[in-house]
Amino acid sequence: MNSAPEGSAAAGPGHPTPGTPAPVTPFPRPVAGAGTGSGGRPDGPASVSGTGPTPLHILRALDSGPRGLLETEAEDRLGRTGENTLPAWRPVPWPRRFVRSLRDPFTAVLLCLGLVSALVSAWGTACVTLALVGVSCLLRSAEEHRADRSTAALRELVATTATVVRRASPDSPPREREVPVADLVPGDVIRLGPGDLVPADVQLLRADGLTVHQSALTGESAPVPKHAVDIPDPALSGAGPFAQPQWCFQGSSVTSGSGTAVIVATGGETRFAAAHDGRARQRGTSAFDRSVQGISWTLIRFMLLTPPLVLMANAALRGRGLETLPFAVAVAVGMTPEMLPVIVTTTLARGAARLARTSGVIVKRLPALHDLGAVDVLCLDKTGTLTEDRPVVAGATNGADRPDPDVLRWAAIGALWTLQLAELPAPDALDEAVLDAAEECGPPSAGGAVAEAYEGVAVVPFDPVRRVATAVVRRPGRLGVHTLVTKGAVEAVLQRCAMDEEERDRLLGLANRKAESGLRLLAVARTDRASRPGAYTPADERGLTFLGLIALRDVPAPSAADALAVLARRGVAVKVLTGDHPGTAARVCADLGLRRAGSADGCDVVTAEVVDTLSEAELARVADRATVFARCTPQHKARIVSALRAGGRTTGFLGDGVNDLPALHAADVGICPRNAVDVAREAADVVLAEKDLTAIDRAVLAGRGSSGNIATYLRITLSSNLGNVIAMLTAGLLLPFLPMLPAQVLVQNLCFDAAQLAFAFDRPAASALRRPTVLRPRDFLRFITGFGLLNTAADLATFGVLALALHQTSGDGGEAAFHAGWFTENLLTQALVMVLLRTGRSSAERRAGGPLRAAAAGLAAVGVLLPLTALGPVLGMSALPPLYYLLLGSVLGLYAIGLTAARRRYDKAVDGH
Repeated sequence: MNSAPEGSAAAGPGHPTPGTPAPVTPFPRPVAGAGTGSGGRPDGPASVSGTGPTPLHILRALDSGPRGLLETEAEDRLGRTGENTLPAWRPVPWPRRFVRSLRDPFTAVLLCLGLVSALVSAWGTACVTLALVGVSCLLRSAEEHRADRSTAALRELVATTATVVRRASPDSPPREREVPVADLVPGDVIRLGPGDLVPADVQLLRADGLTVHQSALTGESAPVPKHAVDIPDPALSGAGPFAQPQWCFQGSSVTSGSGTAVIVATGGETRFAAAHDGRARQRGTSAFDRSVQGISWTLIRFMLLTPPLVLMANAALRGRGLETLPFAVAVAVGMTPEMLPVIVTTTLARGAARLARTSGVIVKRLPALHDLGAVDVLCLDKTGTLTEDRPVVAGATNGADRPDPDVLRWAAIGALWTLQLAELPAPDALDEAVLDAAEECGPPSAGGAVAEAYEGVAVVPFDPVRRVATAVVRRPGRLGVHTLVTKGAVEAVLQRCAMDEEERDRLLGLANRKAESGLRLLAVARTDRASRPGAYTPADERGLTFLGLIALRDVPAPSAADALAVLARRGVAVKVLTGDHPGTAARVCADLGLRRAGSADGCDVVTAEVVDTLSEAELARVADRATVFARCTPQHKARIVSALRAGGRTTGFLGDGVNDLPALHAADVGICPRNAVDVAREAADVVLAEKDLTAIDRAVLAGRGSSGNIATYLRITLSSNLGNVIAMLTAGLLLPFLPMLPAQVLVQNLCFDAAQLAFAFDRPAASALRRPTVLRPRDFLRFITGFGLLNTAADLATFGVLALALHQTSGDGGEAAFHAGWFTENLLTQALVMVLLRTGRSSAERRAGGPLRAAAAGLAAVGVLLPLTALGPVLGMSALPPLYYLLLGSVLGLYAIGLTAARRRYDKAVDGH
C-alpha cells in the first residue's frame, strides 16, 4: 500500500478552466494531471520529490484552487466523472439464480439421471426425478431472492449533503452552499465540521483541531488527529495512507474541529468504493460445500458404478441384455438421496425464515445457516461487541499512586465546564465517565455540587496536537483569581507541569505500568492565575501543578459474559481480533472470563508484529492457541481467519466496517450487524438486528438445528438405500426374475420421498445442539455401511420368509407375490429406521418427533395396504397369505432390536470420541 501519492506539478493553471476535464485516478494513487497540455489541460502524472504532493500541487493537478470550482465547471465534471455514489447494487436475475442452483452436486446428478431415464424410456422415473430438480432449484432461488430483498432494504447513503465552496463566475467571490453528496466532483473545495461525514476522499488544505473517527475503515476505536501539511513528513512514508494526517477518506466522520479540503476522488474511485468492489471476491469453499461435496462424490462413485455392474452381472449369470437397463437405472436412482436438495433447501429456508421473524437475523446465503451450525471458532472485535464503547473510571490516584478523591473532583470540574462551554458534536465519552464517577462519590464531589460551587469562565478545547483540554473556572471566595484545570494525555500534561525531569520520568513510568494492565489514563493538573477579561489560549497552559491520574477501563457489554459462557458450552471458541493496545484487550477479556487453561495472564495475547514473523503453518498453530490478537490491520485479520480455516476450523467473523471486509470474505460465514457500513452488509452472509453475541448464539442454534435435521435425513436415507440396493442386486442374481419391477421401484421411492419431507419439519433434539454440526464423509460412510448391512440382513431374512410363505405358489402368481412381499417389507423397515435412527438418544427425545412419527406411520400403512388395493395388480403385485405377515412381524421385531442395540453402541462411540 502506498504511503502517499507521488508526483510533481509542472506549470499549470491555478484556477479552473471551464470545460477542462478532471482526470483523477483512485486516491491515494498518483494524482493525474500535473503536466499541462493544450488549453491548460492536465495530461501527465504528477511527480513531486519527497513523499507526496503539496496542497498546491494537488490543486494544480485537479485544475482547482482555494476558492473552489466554477458552477459550470462542476456541472461539466459531473457529466464526465459521474455521480459521487457507490457502484450500483444489481440484483441477480431469476434465470441466473435458477441455473446457479444446478451447481449443487446432487442436483446435477439427479438431472443427469433424469435425462438418462428419459433416454431409456423410463418416463415415470424421469418425470419424478426432473420434478425434484425443479422444485429444489425453485425453493433455493426464491429464498435467496427474499434474503437479497431484505438486505437491499438496509442500504443507506454514506452522507446526504455537504458544504461546498463554488463560484458563479471567475470574478465572483466564493460562496458556501449545501449540495447533495452525489453532485460533488474532483476539485471541489468542501468545509468539514463537527459531526460531518466525509463525503469523498480528500486532502486537507486547512484544519483547526480536526479529529476524524475512521473506525469503519481501519478499526481504530479512538479518533485520529488530522491536519494540513505543506510538505509531507518523510518519517510517515511507510505508515500507510490512513496514518497520513493530511488525508481523509469517505466513510469516516468528523469528531471535533473543522477543516477545508479538496476532493481528489469520488464515486467508484474512492477507497470506500474499492472495498465495496472487493465484495465480489470469491470466498473459499465453505464448510457446507466441503461436507456436502465430500458425501456427494462418494455416493456419486457408487451410483456411476451400479448400472454397468448390474448389466454385466445379469448378462453373465442370467443371459439378460439391455432389457435390464431400466432396472439398473432405477437401482442407481434408489441409491440416490434424491430428496436431499429439497430437504436441504426447505430446512435451511425454514430456519432462515424463523430467525428473521423471531430475532431479526437475515440469512443472505442459505448454506451459511449450516455454516453457522458448524462454526467452532468465532472471531470478532471487542469494541461494541464485548464492550459498550464507553469507558468508566476505575480509580483516581495522586502522584504517590494512592487513592485521592481530590483528583476526581478537579477532573469532574474540568469535564463539566468543558462539556458546557465547548462546541462539540456529541458529549465526550471520557468527560461523561468522569462526571458519572463523581456523582457516585456523592457530595461534595457530585456534579450538581460542582456546578453550584464553581463558575465556568472559559475553555480551551481539546486539540489533537496539544492532546489536552483546559477549563477556566472561578472558585468561591477567591475574587480576582481564575483556576485553570487541565486534563489530557499523560505525556502532554506532564510537559506543562512545573517539575524536574526525574519526577517527570517517575510519573511516566507509573503511567506506563498502569497502561500495560489495560487501563486508559487521564492526567489532571491545575494552576491559579490572576483573572483577566481577555480570552485564554494554549499559551496559558504552563507552570501547572500535577494532581494525579484518572484510570478508565472499557465497560463490558451486559450480555457479553453470559453469551461467551454459553458459546463456550456449545463448543465455540472466541478469538478477539482488535486494533487496540494488547493490555486493553487482555483486560477486557479477563473481566469477561474469556480465559484459557494454562494461560498465565488469563488470556493468550499475540500482537500483529508477532504475526508478521510467522509462516502460514506457524500462524495456524498460534491462532488455534491464542485468544487475543492486538494491533491488527485488516490484512492481519484476514490472514488469521484464513489460518484458522487452514487448520481445519470452521470460522465465523463478526465485523461492521470497511476494514473488516477482507476477514468477512476469508471466513466460512461472515456476520455483521444491521448498522454496519453498506459494503460490510453486502459482503456478509448473515445480518444481525444488532451487534450482540446473544443474537449470534440464537443463529448458531438455528444453524445446528437445521444441520441436525439434514444429517439425520442423510444417515437414515443413505443407510436404508444402501441396504436395499445390496439386497436388490443380490436378489437379482439369485432369482430367475427381476426382484422388483422398475415401476415398483419408482412407487417405493415416491412413498419414501414423501415421508422424508417430514425431516424438514422435525424439531431437533437437544443432543444436536450441544456441539458444532459437521457433516464428515468418513463418519457418514461408517454409519451408512454398518446400518446398511443391518438393513440388508433384514431384507435377506425377508427372502427366507417369502420362500417359506410362498413355497406352494409358482409362476406369475409367485413373482407378483414376491414383489408385493418385498415392497411391503421395504416400506416397513424404512418406517422403522425413520423412528429408531432419528437424532435424539433418550426416549423422550425420540417421542418428540411428531411430524416424523406421523410420516413413518403413513409410510407403514401404504406398505401394508397398497398391495391389497386395486392399484396392486396394476403395479404387478398380488395379495399375500396371512402367514407372511406373521413371519414378517418376527423379522421386523428382530430388526428393531438390532437397530436399537447398534444405535446405542454408535452413540457411545461418538461420546467417547
